Amino acid sequence: MGFMDSIRGEFIDIVEFLDDSRDTLVWRFPRHDNEIKNGAQLVVREGQVAVFVNEGEIADVFGPGTVTLETKNLPILSTLKGWKYGFDSPFKAEVYFVATRQFTDFKWGTQNPVTLRDAEFGMVRLRAFGTYALRIVDGGKLLKELVGTDPAFRTEEVAEFLRQSIVSQLGTALAKANVPMLDLAANQQGIADQLALTLTEQLAPMGISIPRFIIENISLPPEVEAVLDKRTSMGVLGNLDQYAKFQAATAIGDAANNPGGAGEGMGLGMGMAMGQQMANALNPQASQPAPAAPAAPASPPPVPVTSSAFFLAIGGQQVGPLERAAISAKITSGEVTRETLVWRDGMDAWTAAGDVAEVRALFPATPPPLPPTPPATPAASAPQPPAEGTPPPVPPTA
Repeated sequence: MGFMDSIRGEFIDIVEFLDDSRDTLVWRFPRHDNEIKNGAQLVVREGQVAVFVNEGEIADVFGPGTVTLETKNLPILSTLKGWKYGFDSPFKAEVYFVATRQFTDFKWGTQNPVTLRDAEFGMVRLRAFGTYALRIVDGGKLLKELVGTDPAFRTEEVAEFLRQSIVSQLGTALAKANVPMLDLAANQQGIADQLALTLTEQLAPMGISIPRFIIENISLPPEVEAVLDKRTSMGVLGNLDQYAKFQAATAIGDAANNPGGAGEGMGLGMGMAMGQQMANALNPQASQPAPAAPAAPASPPPVPVTSSAFFLAIGGQQVGPLERAAISAKITSGEVTRETLVWRDGMDAWTAAGDVAEVRALFPATPPPLPPTPPATPAASAPQPPAEGTPPPVPPTA
């Protein structure tokens, strides 16, 4: 402070603070040798309090208004100074103006994600940011705990400390809210209000309150957001089978409008594959292989064909194998004759039934045809005597 400022300070009898910085929390009134005249005017405006400090000890605190500094208006300071009957000479004291209005330009955010457990997605990492308002509710506590002898205590000096306090409480607040990750947006205001109360209680010993706390956004890491976007897209598409068909039809139309394109077949295949993959992702059960059908109960092997069973060629079709009784029945019905071809295991070729001894024995015995009878020679008959009254045959003439 220059010489003229010192002289001017000796004659200034108004103690006030006009804040044009918008970020000053505490400002110490400059006085030459900290001397204040008896009868000086103290002007405290709305949103301020004036705190008198004597030799490092907080004395009187004045709220908004204009006060003439006299013994009766400085009861604590008068006691500390030992003024019993008033005083006329200047006195030494420090005057700090503390802003009590709301400071609304504070921002906060998480530098690192906050890890939480979600019922649906398991372990998730969340980031968040927003704004909050700060207000000094007890200037004396603020001076003792944070300001000390700083002549101009600004918001930037406490911003990082407050941000760290907020982040330390954010994870606890989100966990206590017990809200699913997808429902956080609908519950942001309730969580913010709870955080404001918690922070106010935590900062009360420093004379600070958080009247308003705002969560602007709670977000996931970019890679997780990308997966959620894909899941949302699948939900919007609805019937993925119909969508895959639509994509295929669109690809065919594009290929028709661009004949000879090298990538048209590839584009069609990729479109159909993409639709199938999306359908499988939406319906995980469909993408899983179908469960194997239960094994059929074990069945006995077929009855081995006995050596007496024959196959028959009836009407140009293979019939059999047939046992002897079945063959005998067909012989009786006339379906099988001696010329019918038969075969069984061990035979080289199909053979007529009449030439196979075992089958031939099933035919009824039939006698062979009768041999032809030679013609009979008429026997010479003895001449019969002519009957009575019948003339004898006429003798041949010579």
